Amino acid sequence: MGEIRAKVHLENHDDRVLFKVGRIMEKEIRAKEIEAVVDTGAVMNLLPQDLVEALGLETIGRTVVTLANDQRIELNVAGHATLTVAGRSWLTDCLVGPPGCEILLGQLVMERLDLIVDPLRRTLTPRPESPYLPNLKLKSSARGRGVMPDAVAPIP
Repeated sequence: MGEIRAKVHLENHDDRVLFKVGRIMEKEIRAKEIEAVVDTGAVMNLLPQDLVEALGLETIGRTVVTLANDQRIELNVAGHATLTVAGRSWLTDCLVGPPGCEILLGQLVMERLDLIVDPLRRTLTPRPESPYLPNLKLKSSARGRGVMPDAVAPIP
């Protein structure tokens, strides 16, 4: 399978909230159109520090990351960004890499947005079984424990 890239729209979620409450104008929302490498071996998204700063994302923590060569390093975690890819959006955080590093889309985005890698077309697309909305798994035993309201009807 060759390298797969996806066009991604990233937006500062906090800016969007400020716009909705009338504190800033829509043109002040920090956003970027980027191209990212779809990395099925990565769990989280990785953005370069310069992009994180341009979007105005704040550091919200740190985490230990194991690289492909088994080296362990500490990276900042920044948030919160709305990420849109293949027509689906998700509010997410990201790992912060060095300035200019490759932008990576990890497994969490693919799973949450119910996207699949098409190696023949070298694209990231919604699963054919869920073309309109992401389809996520939830244990059926949750209903018996009061997690699911009785009014929720199954979708055929």
